[in-house]
Amino acid sequence: MIVIDTNVVAYLFMNGEYTQNTERLLKSDSHWCAPLLWRSEFRSILTLYMRKKLLTLNQSFEIMREAQKILKGNEFSVDSIAVLERVNKCKLSAYDLEFVTLAESLKVKLITLDKKIVNEFPKTAVSLKDY
Repeated sequence: MIVIDTNVVAYLFMNGEYTQNTERLLKSDSHWCAPLLWRSEFRSILTLYMRKKLLTLNQSFEIMREAQKILKGNEFSVDSIAVLERVNKCKLSAYDLEFVTLAESLKVKLITLDKKIVNEFPKTAVSLKDY
């Protein structure tokens, strides 16, 4: 089991620099978890792709459905107090810290592409490139 950030999910469905890494990650550990926040962030990514005419509305529907299947049953509410305690100790956003908090509470690694998260929480967060 691992916690993945939203960009990892995005690279699984939208070809980019880290798509192959993400596909290998899914093959090696398919038990992906995320805070409920991932859905909003992912919808924002899909919105950006639609506005740039890189995806149609129907393609976005299908990608969202497929992404939800991967995380089905593994989406978690995160303790707000725990997030705010971390906010008070570092410069990361509360959004980023939801992923860190979830990984710490589940006692698993957070796989991310965000260098700031890896630098602030090296015991918890691992770069997708290094996992």
